[in-house]
Amino acid sequence: MRQQPWRKWMFTGLSVAMVVPMLAACTGDGESSSAEKRVLRIGMLYGGEDNEPWFRQQYTDLFEFNNGNIEIQIVSAIDYNTMRYQGSEVQQEQPDPYEEMQKLLNGDNPVDIVVTEYNMLNRLVQENSLKQLDPLMQEDGFNVDDYVPSVIKGIQTAGEGNIYALTPTFTSTALYYNKKMFADAGVEPPTDGMQWSDAFNKARLVAKGEGADRVYGFMMNRWGGDSFWDLQTYIEPLQLRMFDEKAEKMLVNSDQWANAWDTISGLYRDKISATQMDLQGGVNESGMVDGPMNPFSHDPFLSGKVAMMIGDYYYLGELRRAQQSEGNVEGFEMIDWDVVTMPEHPEKPGVGSSIYLSGLMGINTKAQNPDDAWEYIKFVNSEAWAKLRSRSVNEMVARQEFLKPREGMDYNVAAFYTMEPAQPIDLQEVYRKYPDIYEVTSLAQPLFQEVVEDKKSTKEALAEWETQGDAKLQELKSKAAASEEGGSDGAGGNATEGETKEEPQVEETPVEETTAG
Repeated sequence: MRQQPWRKWMFTGLSVAMVVPMLAACTGDGESSSAEKRVLRIGMLYGGEDNEPWFRQQYTDLFEFNNGNIEIQIVSAIDYNTMRYQGSEVQQEQPDPYEEMQKLLNGDNPVDIVVTEYNMLNRLVQENSLKQLDPLMQEDGFNVDDYVPSVIKGIQTAGEGNIYALTPTFTSTALYYNKKMFADAGVEPPTDGMQWSDAFNKARLVAKGEGADRVYGFMMNRWGGDSFWDLQTYIEPLQLRMFDEKAEKMLVNSDQWANAWDTISGLYRDKISATQMDLQGGVNESGMVDGPMNPFSHDPFLSGKVAMMIGDYYYLGELRRAQQSEGNVEGFEMIDWDVVTMPEHPEKPGVGSSIYLSGLMGINTKAQNPDDAWEYIKFVNSEAWAKLRSRSVNEMVARQEFLKPREGMDYNVAAFYTMEPAQPIDLQEVYRKYPDIYEVTSLAQPLFQEVVEDKKSTKEALAEWETQGDAKLQELKSKAAASEEGGSDGAGGNATEGETKEEPQVEETPVEETTAG
């Protein structure tokens, strides 16, 4: 699962002085009775010198301030700075993220706490790399009853029924909709728990107009654009496999893949969803946008160009700025809007797309300081910490009590935390063995566009992808074998699953993660 763009903010001396008394209750009186200095090592997958100050401001400064005898050391499995200035040939030789994480966990100086990504959690659990937290929670009476149920369920699913990590924050997406557009069309507005087919049927009923005046029914993101990547959002909960577990044979020529391709391509072919070119339909010969311009003209939802749009939690800030600007911006009238849960597939009820458990922290089974590690995890997952952090405009806190609509706004906030995150497919080993595996995905994009343009049927395109993909998989297999024998350099490609999760947001989920395994 990919991360959202968190904004950096700093605690001033005054704010720390104000919140420390409140948070001290979570860890005692602020100073341990023991004067012994102790080290707490926190390891994360990706980091670097530039990232460390931000992480400390977000997660560790208050704990360290409140525990003067504990020194927190932050280390990363993969340092961005070591890769930034390398030549292109060196950059192609990417380290295996999971192997690098294991070095942090099992080296001569193992970390005590690991900050992990959701797509790695289950594998860490299976290999006994993390300490089970349930007994510690029970012993200390640490209550998670107020945790967002979908967050806990997602953690327990990855932990095979148990809790091996906790996250104080998460990010999510929901379906935004324009109330007036549905009322004007005489169509019942969207509801929580809708299936995708219901949402798309409603979209067809409210779409209308031609050319630059076209109003679209549905968009998978606020920018419009690539129909093929919209497909990935749609199929993420289904865990469709592009190829088998050994990456030897394509699995795309199936009824389930065909249904997905038919559904999404049809939205674009029938102008129910908009491409970037569609949204630029008002550009005149001189390259300028026809009609009045205002700061929100570029936004298809705020400008009334689309009735429903999938958007993230951070988008609420844009809506609030727009609401506050009404009356001060010429030509702009604020829309009447609300949100409902992401649509769901009947075979995966309650499972959504683009939900990120953004700060998962667990205790290394080989931790040198497991006691302070647990105290720290309790601290950042406490009610007091959640109350303070609930002011964040980028993320939601995991404790439901503090999840309320933004000040001055009224909307269905539960839409953002009702759905359970989709379980990712672990492709770390595939990417390690075949660094160029992304080329298999690249084969599909032009074929999908041909389906959108009605130049090929879905059946023809999938059969072609299957044939081309099988040949590419065999090519990659031969290349890897030659590399192992020293006959050629099998390294290549610069996209790994770990790297794609670090893309800020966006909101597109990489196809390799959601469709292959």
